[in-house]
Amino acid sequence: MADKTEIQSLVFLLEDPDPYIQSAVRSRLFELGENAVPLLDQHKSEITDEHERAQISEIIQWITYSSVEEDFSDVLENGLDNLEQLEKAAFILARFDNPTLRIAEYRQKLDRFAERIATDVRYSLSDSQKMHKVLDLVFTELEFSGSTTDYYNPENSYLNRVIDRRQGLPISLGLIVLFIARRLDLPFRGVAMPIHFMLMYKSEQEKILIDPFDHGKIVTYNQCFYFLEQNGVTPRSEHFEPSREPAILARCIRNLINSYEKKEMTPKAESLTSLLQTVEMMTHYE
Repeated sequence: MADKTEIQSLVFLLEDPDPYIQSAVRSRLFELGENAVPLLDQHKSEITDEHERAQISEIIQWITYSSVEEDFSDVLENGLDNLEQLEKAAFILARFDNPTLRIAEYRQKLDRFAERIATDVRYSLSDSQKMHKVLDLVFTELEFSGSTTDYYNPENSYLNRVIDRRQGLPISLGLIVLFIARRLDLPFRGVAMPIHFMLMYKSEQEKILIDPFDHGKIVTYNQCFYFLEQNGVTPRSEHFEPSREPAILARCIRNLINSYEKKEMTPKAESLTSLLQTVEMMTHYE
């Protein structure tokens, strides 16, 4: 069992240029396993040197990756066929960045977001009013918005950081809407349109397309056709159909892989590629 002093010493010794010492330190950390994580996390919170903090984060991720992967696989084995399961998977994916993430706290935040408008939604008179209640909550009251100045920042894809920062990509902002709507039993769906993830409000009367990156703006099919054509994509009917949960999760992971590749963080991109392969294999998604 490690103590705080040993953890501090091990972190210090990782800077030693001798590869034998580095190997011995890593072996010891691997031996300690997840028992070392709380002490590493505490040590990280007590220091200010960014290089050392980054190094500790890397160690924690290295130690916990197999556990995150195992939890990820468990969710997939239980069936990724509804929004509740997708939410679980999205938060486990966030542990790839923050292995000590307290997932329950963030799910409770989503609960509280939904509770703000639960009474209004229950007594709203029309589908349109219910839809706008959710969109107004997310994009006006809670002030979620698209990250236009730092689009490829990985934090835009991790659900906990999107909730903290109130910024994200089309798909991560879409997930916020979907997970709040799930708690209110409202028929929002994800639409994996090429290039730009969209939302759909699928009522009995109509299907309404929504752009989560543009403050929940209602858009027409013609606008989407034009957008795709301008970006060299021939629009097809399947581009505007509700997407299955495995496809949404796979797209989230691909966005992260792309972000890390652009930052030349190859090891993280490779680990996420492994997670993507797990999704494809276990859900028969291609």
